[in-house]
Amino acid sequence: MAIRKLNQLFTELKSKSKKRLVAAYANDAHTIEAVNKAVEMGIIDATLVGDIETIKKVCAQENIDSSKFELVQEADPQKAAHKACMLINEKKGDFIMKGLVSTEQYMRALLNKETGLMVPKSILSHVTVMESPAYHKLLIFGDVAIIPSPEMPEKIAITNYLIKTAQSLGIEKPKVAILAASEQVSLKMQATIDAAVLSKMSDRGQFTNAFIDGPLALDVAIDKESAEIKKLRGNVAGDADCLVFPNIEAGNVFYKTNTKLAGGILGAMVLGARVPAVLSSRGDSVETKLISIGLAALQA
Repeated sequence: MAIRKLNQLFTELKSKSKKRLVAAYANDAHTIEAVNKAVEMGIIDATLVGDIETIKKVCAQENIDSSKFELVQEADPQKAAHKACMLINEKKGDFIMKGLVSTEQYMRALLNKETGLMVPKSILSHVTVMESPAYHKLLIFGDVAIIPSPEMPEKIAITNYLIKTAQSLGIEKPKVAILAASEQVSLKMQATIDAAVLSKMSDRGQFTNAFIDGPLALDVAIDKESAEIKKLRGNVAGDADCLVFPNIEAGNVFYKTNTKLAGGILGAMVLGARVPAVLSSRGDSVETKLISIGLAALQA
């Protein structure tokens, strides 16, 4: 059965074998608190890489027993990120999470040719799963954080990652909307051309177990009335599970509008590396980080 609320994610994880999270430079209260909650729920085991003295101090301040974590010493943030990757490569963890280390340092560690987590020719992409009070089910979308102006190979990768994530949430044949500013194919708007190509690729069986349609504007992708007024039919229009944004600006504005003005809650991760990678902001809430841990654990 499909997961329709993010809190159902944790129930699903309890029925599966526990995965081990490795947190890179886990020196901050938000990261430790989120990891602690996931451990207490019984959905993961955790290794915290960082300055052990600082980690224990934060744990004491938050009334958290530090002995429930495996602690690995590394006081330098960049080296901590590299060490976290090395632990994954040594089969001592199933997925990775960014702690207090900067996004630039974290990504540098993931992309390192010798010690990182990249698979040859793979494409990293950011996947978000959001629960919005204004929508009747979860929305899975990308890319809002990594690929600025995706071209066709990147859009194919993004689409596949969204499908994979949706299927892990129990959506057997997800409905994927390839977004643009219009439903009409225009030679002056590359996003509409790309969307039409992806849609036709789907018709020819080049994507498995998904309904894909585009170009679709956002309103007709998620609102049945708008789709009916514009006489758009098909499996996707008005009922999308997944949204492929034409560029990072469109996706990022959508992401932040929903969280800051519309009460949306979400989790996010990066796919395309050897293991799922949680890439939450240092300013993200404990709730967002906990949901992100759950999503990555489900993919691991």
